[in-house]
Amino acid sequence: MARFTVAHWCVLLAALLPFGCAALAKWPGVGKRRSEGGFDNAEPRAWLARQQGWQARANAAQANSFEALPFFIGAVVIAHQLGAHRTIVDILAVVFITLRIIYVAMYVADMPRTRSAIWFLALLVNVAILFSGWR
Repeated sequence: MARFTVAHWCVLLAALLPFGCAALAKWPGVGKRRSEGGFDNAEPRAWLARQQGWQARANAAQANSFEALPFFIGAVVIAHQLGAHRTIVDILAVVFITLRIIYVAMYVADMPRTRSAIWFLALLVNVAILFSGWR
């Protein structure tokens, strides 16, 4: 019987992460009138493009989270298809998600060197997931 693994749940978390970044970027504008700089749901992308500081960085983290998603999904699927040891894939997937959350925090906190190092580590973990079933 097929069951969801921890890595599968991590795919769900990775898919939801960009929406968390978007909510973070929009949060200060929610509830304010558009005339007062509040969030404009009629033109959300234009409104987000005008944001500065940490809100702009949260929006950029959203875009990067979407960009990282296909490789992560593919790596998890391929690892499972190749019969990789489930515990290894699960641990690596949790490490990937943890690194991506730290990445978002470093992006919002304006720590570019640390952010880039975390991004690179997450990429390496993703490569490890992909090759975990290779024999």
